Amino acid sequence: MKLYDAHNHLQDPRLKPHLPAIMSALQSEPIARMTVNGTSEEDWPAVLELARKYPQVLPSFGCHPWHVKNRTPRWQAELLRHLDAVPSPVGEIGLDRWIKGCDMPAQEEAFVWQLRLAAERQLPVSIHCLQAWGKLVEILQRGGPLPAGGFLLHSYAGSPQLVPGLVKLGAYFSLPGAFARERKACQRETFLQVPLHRLLVETDAPDQLPPAERIRIPLLDGGGQALNHPANLGAVYQFAADLWNMPLEKFAAQIEANYLRFFAMK
Repeated sequence: MKLYDAHNHLQDPRLKPHLPAIMSALQSEPIARMTVNGTSEEDWPAVLELARKYPQVLPSFGCHPWHVKNRTPRWQAELLRHLDAVPSPVGEIGLDRWIKGCDMPAQEEAFVWQLRLAAERQLPVSIHCLQAWGKLVEILQRGGPLPAGGFLLHSYAGSPQLVPGLVKLGAYFSLPGAFARERKACQRETFLQVPLHRLLVETDAPDQLPPAERIRIPLLDGGGQALNHPANLGAVYQFAADLWNMPLEKFAAQIEANYLRFFAMK
């Protein structure tokens, strides 16, 4: 049985002091591949370094909506340079009205450019969306080019009513361990509307901790704050297999097929 993490942030500075121990722990888990998402010009070099050092890492490069305001005039050229360095998807990109001081026109400009880039290069793309589902669907439905292999809505938190239309547009949906928490019952019900062939699993490490009883490998930062260890991926798989009432091995085989199909590099 092999496990695949569709979305994490192994380059996060909070994980850096623990990286040798993290990678050692990952060796004892059946984690075949993890998509590590860059979020800004600042962390793209760290993602690239991880990909060159660890064969499990599939690097992904994008300008996250939280960092759109900090772009430099060279951000597009730098993104292209990193995408040219190694086979890699585009992401994490997206739209976010939740953040303070949201500049939606700037977010939309950056998102649309990156989405079109992914389509032109036939690259997978990982999308973040918070409180901007209407705008996201509007952009996706405009008729502009979308990646031929579809797009991933990581930690999908939209409504169940949107799922069928998003599937028709090419969406995949990745489930995080945090949705095992009691207060996330609505999100769990929404995910049960996702066709199994469009489902992926993610940790979003170091964020989106599973509930305490599901955490297999605890991790604390220097201030004693709990972090999500990337090796908790197995716990997320078990949660998801339980949710779909499937044997773990059968569920993992389905996710493997989905991951390899979606993240195939042209």
